[in-house]
Amino acid sequence: MASRQLPSTMRKLVVTKISQKFRDVVKITQESLPNPGAGEVLVKNRFVGINASDINYTAGRYDTTVKPPFDCGFEAVGEVAAIGPGASLTIGQPVTYSQFGAFSEYKNIPERNLLKLPRVSADYLPLQVSGATAAIALDKYGELKAGETVLVTAAAGGTGQFAVQWAKRAGCHVIGTCSTDDKVQFLKKIGCDRPVNYKKENLKTVLKTEYKNGVDVVYESIGGEMFETCLNGLKTKGRLIVIGYITDYESDQGFKPTRTLATIPIRLLTKSASIRGFFLNHFVRDWVPYVSKMADMIDRKELQSVIDMGENSPKGPFIGIDKIVDAVEYLYSQKSIGKIVVELNKPATSKL
Repeated sequence: MASRQLPSTMRKLVVTKISQKFRDVVKITQESLPNPGAGEVLVKNRFVGINASDINYTAGRYDTTVKPPFDCGFEAVGEVAAIGPGASLTIGQPVTYSQFGAFSEYKNIPERNLLKLPRVSADYLPLQVSGATAAIALDKYGELKAGETVLVTAAAGGTGQFAVQWAKRAGCHVIGTCSTDDKVQFLKKIGCDRPVNYKKENLKTVLKTEYKNGVDVVYESIGGEMFETCLNGLKTKGRLIVIGYITDYESDQGFKPTRTLATIPIRLLTKSASIRGFFLNHFVRDWVPYVSKMADMIDRKELQSVIDMGENSPKGPFIGIDKIVDAVEYLYSQKSIGKIVVELNKPATSKL
């Protein structure tokens, strides 16, 4: 096994029981550093991404067959620290991946599941889940056309920032919802035509008065009352893409039954409109080409990737595996802008 000088142990986050209460069900364990197997490389995770759905995973909503204890975390950017038999990457190669169990200082990954990067940078990390979700969903399900109107909810968040920019690149007029004036200014900087601070403006009123004909596409991640407003705001042949429903993630069921569900058929029928759910795991073949394309766009300054490492959080900055729980809670505080990222390791400095 080719490797850098490595520690004998590592730390990772382990889920001890099924619940959406993230802090209560995860713990940090220390384990022996694993050797990569055939076709695998050991990745030293430099940065990991925080997602709203991290608590859906601890609640067992994605895979009911997984039983505690199990690892969590969806995405990382790092560097190759050791190479198993048959693997061809070089020590120190910057890489990124999206795979369960990323909340770990080191992780063995099949080489075929890694994407090489030009450098180790936190700027690439939001592309794995947040960026890919926005770009693939809007291309495959949004069917964007120049001149259309697109509404993005939670537009200043990890995936919303990319949805805004992707829709603008398609020549669309973009409305973006957010919760603070700082986020309004951020949305303006990334090209959003009509930011709406829903703490100060009523989105229903904005849509009725400024967009009387409705909106063509909605990129929706909030759920609850926001989903209802978005559904009502669709125009004829409108498309509503559901990529999440964060309002209900912290509830015991993960969703709250409402009367809206019973009226969906008639609302869609009378507008020839559609609702489509999007889950990135069903688009594995698209992941590499889209993430590669977006990484190139970042390097060419054609796409902004904004990260939040908790600099403005009372429990930040988020450095070290013990800060992951704080980072998850920070996401649900609605105070973050862009993608929340935790730095796990410093760069390697020496080779064997």
